[in-house]
Amino acid sequence: MTPAKNSNETKEDILAKVKQEGVHFIEMQFSDILGMVKSVTIPMTKLERAMEEGVFIDGSSILGYATIEESDMRANPILESFQIYPWTSNGSMKTARFMCTISDHSGNRFKGDPRWVLEKMIEKAKDKGYIFNVGPEFEFFLFNMDEKGKPIPEPSDNGGYFDLMPLDTGEMVRKDIMLNFDAMHFDMEASHHEVAPGQLEVDLRYQNALTMADRMMTLKLGVKTIAAQYGLYATFMPKPMFGVNGSGMHVHQSLSTVDGTNVFDDPDGKFGLSDISMKFLAGLLVHAQDNCAILASHVNSYKRLVPGYEAPCYISWANMNRSALIRVPAGRGSRARVELRNPDPAGNPYLQFAVMLASGLDGMNKDLSPPKPVEKDIYHMSKEERKKLKIESLPESLGDALKKFSQSKLMKDTLGEHIFNHYVHIKSKEWDSYRTWVTDWERDNFLNVL
Repeated sequence: MTPAKNSNETKEDILAKVKQEGVHFIEMQFSDILGMVKSVTIPMTKLERAMEEGVFIDGSSILGYATIEESDMRANPILESFQIYPWTSNGSMKTARFMCTISDHSGNRFKGDPRWVLEKMIEKAKDKGYIFNVGPEFEFFLFNMDEKGKPIPEPSDNGGYFDLMPLDTGEMVRKDIMLNFDAMHFDMEASHHEVAPGQLEVDLRYQNALTMADRMMTLKLGVKTIAAQYGLYATFMPKPMFGVNGSGMHVHQSLSTVDGTNVFDDPDGKFGLSDISMKFLAGLLVHAQDNCAILASHVNSYKRLVPGYEAPCYISWANMNRSALIRVPAGRGSRARVELRNPDPAGNPYLQFAVMLASGLDGMNKDLSPPKPVEKDIYHMSKEERKKLKIESLPESLGDALKKFSQSKLMKDTLGEHIFNHYVHIKSKEWDSYRTWVTDWERDNFLNVL
């Protein structure tokens, strides 16, 4: 997996392009701790100053950032991230975006900026001579909306896996997404209908993890925007409907040298994989419980991670077995990689990629070795069979995941004290609210019986 290179643009290049393309607005885009897209919009007349000075933001109003006492921050544009939104191409609303870094009132890099977490992990990999490449499979649902524009639990179609639908609204949305993001040079790999009604998948060609995380933030915004233009609502909720598959984000990952050589590949190694890839894989397995609160970050995520819906529940790896947490796809050479299957698209990609890389590097640092691959269907194994094979389970709830996460030194070191503590606090509140909520299911089943 050798990533494409980004073009470097100067301030003069960007100013000329904005004038030539008739851009009127610039979105200064960044992320909160949970991965929600945040932005400050400026008119193009203020672009030159923003490229020099950044723009002011109130950090106390952004989830997981800062208190009122330390709220003055700046969003600083990353020049090479400049891109024009194709879906705003007409008239006076033509808009471009920068991804931004966040600095505090003293001008220092803000420790609560999720992008910085990934940047630091990538630097650790570079110090060892490696580039971390990822290729996510991005799933989401399209729902119809009511007269007020709110989503209703009614999928946009009745299709199934790989169904070629008539050119209905959902198909038009999927193809429009591909056209728009190809126009932004996101290198879209493929798209198709997924297993559940109204469920779609779009795949991006592998890229270095930082560029990919930036693209995914914009992809989330674009998918929702394009769907809304067709009168549909796009959601990245992992399990929006009972009884059907949920939406995952399988992440294919590998390490390469600076010159692009895939170090996971070894034609003479067992399974055609290198010792480095085996140690990296072992690290992902060992830390699967620790990092699950980041990879599956919402209470709803754990409605997806249950047997019977092609989502992983058990910590194992395999070559062909899709019930395993980690699968090694068939490609070798430049395509050698491992596929982690429990992340979902509702999380923060900066933090998700950071903990994946930290887990893999820890396996390399400690010379860990994975157990033998399990090629049998784990879903249909008995508890005794799994115990015999030493197959442990992923956390069954966000509460369980937070217990493992909060005790992990690696996770705290990776995220830094600020984000680690804020994340535990925010997600513990979510879990407490959820676990004390009395649901319709409980009333329907118990109110007239107990």
